[in-house]
Amino acid sequence: MTLQSHSLFLLAVILPGVHLQRNDSSVQPASNSKAQIYRPVLQPSEAIPPIGSYKLKSPNGKPCIKATMGVEYIVNEKKKTWYFNLDPSRVEVSGYCSQDSAVLSLAMPNNGASLQLTFQKEKKVFYITKLTADVSPLPVCQRCSNKTYSGLLEHEKLFKTTNGQSFNCKSENLLLVSSELKIKLVPLQMQAFTLPSNGQYGKEMECWADFNKRVIPIVIGATVVGLILIIVLTFLFIKDRRRQGYDRL
Repeated sequence: MTLQSHSLFLLAVILPGVHLQRNDSSVQPASNSKAQIYRPVLQPSEAIPPIGSYKLKSPNGKPCIKATMGVEYIVNEKKKTWYFNLDPSRVEVSGYCSQDSAVLSLAMPNNGASLQLTFQKEKKVFYITKLTADVSPLPVCQRCSNKTYSGLLEHEKLFKTTNGQSFNCKSENLLLVSSELKIKLVPLQMQAFTLPSNGQYGKEMECWADFNKRVIPIVIGATVVGLILIIVLTFLFIKDRRRQGYDRL
């Protein structure tokens, strides 16, 4: 042992806070170090989901599916409601396109959450005939066990749209896929099978919820104006009749 090593050894003995460390680059990291596994974290309060744009091309390289939407998972657990928003920056897009059917799959890392949309083309329209969703979050409490919440909608005709047009809805679309899981899509714009070559959306087809929000206030306003006009005309008519009665006297 050299004089320098002997001095360091004595220093370590005298001062408990000092530890000797080998200057050896071949030392391996601890064997218990593991790669971080992504797990969604459920939140007790709701937040606006970030909007992502997801595209899929057919085997010939032409755009066949495009969807722009915010996706929120709503979980019912322990008599409480929990929320998780899909992060577009971490989503992996996959799927396939054929002549009459297509699938758009969105998945988070390590299958932490996923959403799959199955499109069907029928004559002059297309729609979503199947929707599956699942989320495998961290437990909501210390004693809670790991759990995957999943569900599906099947044999449906969701968001039916004319071929060559895009379905557009700014209102919330809340879908109950199981007793424990709901999926909220807001806003939502999508088109499948027949898209412009530049990858943009075709002519927009407005959803009923947006149509009602836009038209109902106009109808109510017109009705109120009509009622006020009727009341005013009735008042003037009665007033004129009374004046004619006074003139005769």
